[in-house]
Amino acid sequence: MLGSHVPDLRALELLVLVARTGSLSAAAAEIGITQQAASSRMRTTEALVGAPLLSRSRRGSALTELGELVVQWASRVLDAAEELDAGITALRSDRRGHLAVAASLTIAEYLLPGWLVAVRAQQQRHGVPQTEFTMTATNSERVAALVAAGTVDLGFVEGPEAPPGLHAELIGVDELVVVVGPSHPWAQRSKHRVSAATLAATPLVVREAGSGTRTVLERALAGLEIAPPVLELSSTAAVRAAVAAGAGPAAVSMHAVRDDLASGRLVAVAVTGLDLARRLHAVWTGGSTPPAGPARDLVQWAVARGQRPRT
Repeated sequence: MLGSHVPDLRALELLVLVARTGSLSAAAAEIGITQQAASSRMRTTEALVGAPLLSRSRRGSALTELGELVVQWASRVLDAAEELDAGITALRSDRRGHLAVAASLTIAEYLLPGWLVAVRAQQQRHGVPQTEFTMTATNSERVAALVAAGTVDLGFVEGPEAPPGLHAELIGVDELVVVVGPSHPWAQRSKHRVSAATLAATPLVVREAGSGTRTVLERALAGLEIAPPVLELSSTAAVRAAVAAGAGPAAVSMHAVRDDLASGRLVAVAVTGLDLARRLHAVWTGGSTPPAGPARDLVQWAVARGQRPRT
């Protein structure tokens, strides 16, 4: 642990420049500060050391014997600091050049591609090198695990709340809709409406455990006796196909079935007394804000275009 007598790097840099130029004013000009600011910085440094470091005269500034010793130490510290700065600069450049993202299937299939294209277009307009994105599409539980392990830089999940142990930002909300095939009895009803109890008692086509879609549905039906699923599938596309083929009802994202509803391939069924809204979050590790660079740009873009919940 550092003690209380170590000057900051800028003060050490100033002292080394005085040794090279023989003038406090010349050293101040080289690093772009006023002579008054340089004098103040040197007084602070001398107070930390506990002895004068410079001998000032009309001809300039000369190092005292103690000042020469401190400059020797400072030169080694500044060399190490420059190496650290170069390494961090390279790391930041690498992180801007590539970003690994994981997203829940609904976000990965219907939202994230547009966000990635928009961020790259924004980078091009601003003359910034375009980021190379790699995307992993999986369920929300797996996304959280990949982010926590450091396998990906940024994640997007869906569900009632953000996963524990990660920093998160709400980017919007999504609505699940119950759908059936056009030949299903519920589609024949004039108002296409069922109760929450009826939905719970009906064998459904569902996503696998750990998916945000299934978690929201099970939370919404908590307290009711839920029938075993008729099918458990690992992708939204498979769920849509099974429902259209007559396997049974399913609750899926409105983003996923908008075209199916418009074409009549699927029919929406309203469920009374049931809230199927779910929250979409960006998640990451580290600081309380997304990592600077493309990760933060991507989250900001998603937030700006997300549908926030009404309060």
